Amino acid sequence: MIPPESADDFLAGCGWAGARIEPLAGDASFRRYFRVFQDDRQAVLMDAPPPHEDPRPFISVAEWLLSVGLSAPEILARDLDRGLLLLDDFGNDRLRETLDTSPDRERELYEMATDVLVHLHEHAPMGSLPPHGLAQWLDELMLFTDWYCPAVGLDVDKGSYRAAWTEVLGPVANDGLGPVTVLRDYHAENIMLVHGRDGVAHFGLLDFQDALAGHPAYDLCSVLEDARRDVPEELERAMLDRYIAATGHGEVFERAYWALAAQRNTRILGVFTRLWKRDGKPGYRRFQPRMWGLLERDLSKPLLSPVRDWFDANIPVSARRAPWLEAA
Repeated sequence: MIPPESADDFLAGCGWAGARIEPLAGDASFRRYFRVFQDDRQAVLMDAPPPHEDPRPFISVAEWLLSVGLSAPEILARDLDRGLLLLDDFGNDRLRETLDTSPDRERELYEMATDVLVHLHEHAPMGSLPPHGLAQWLDELMLFTDWYCPAVGLDVDKGSYRAAWTEVLGPVANDGLGPVTVLRDYHAENIMLVHGRDGVAHFGLLDFQDALAGHPAYDLCSVLEDARRDVPEELERAMLDRYIAATGHGEVFERAYWALAAQRNTRILGVFTRLWKRDGKPGYRRFQPRMWGLLERDLSKPLLSPVRDWFDANIPVSARRAPWLEAA
């Protein structure tokens, strides 16, 4: 977490000469974040180094989210050639830590997280977003067979795997809901509580540069079946009912919710294994037992029976949570 060599020149060029730079965070990509201080003001420096990263999608989605009344970081300055952005600073109150220290606010805050999505889905998706539909869902699912299965010593039938998922997800792709803007990583560690803003704008959104145009159920799955914290099943049920009541989508939406939750959790099992094996980030292994608990809960739904049958035939219990318990 050493600032890039060009940081001082960039900051000087945008009116922050001599600013103090402190490490803030990194993530699963090559992006890094720093907090910069000058006199009584502060901001966030994003380092998205080319050619590994391109900050332009982040800028486009941030500006669009602001235009529809949601809170995304304002872009204060940019240098696209060097992959540097200076961003509005939302402060330190992240949803994850607020939930940890104030568990009595859990329902209130998840109601707000649900309402943010209701608001987001009232708007047609921004026009430049790539699609997130059946073809993309199926391709993402191959991360499980390509990375997870070899890591636990399994050689599985990929053809029947894809066929089972197609049977489950095909009707979801054609259910007539959406497309909407899908943030893709909407969860408690990517949401800030922004003081001085009310309603849905109280939630500051982060890590949305991979946004796509897809199904409205996807982000609700993301926040309610969180890889990094346990959300009580009764709260998940209540928020699913809240979203349905607000949108009127009904049973069709609920079917999509469970199918896409299973898709997402299966994909993440593969992603976290790849982060360990390919990218040298073993810390993601600790989330795998939770991911299995979520996936098995999803697979218990009757509409998931083709996929559940494939898992029962191909992935023994000993290759599910057990290999990851020590890391967890």
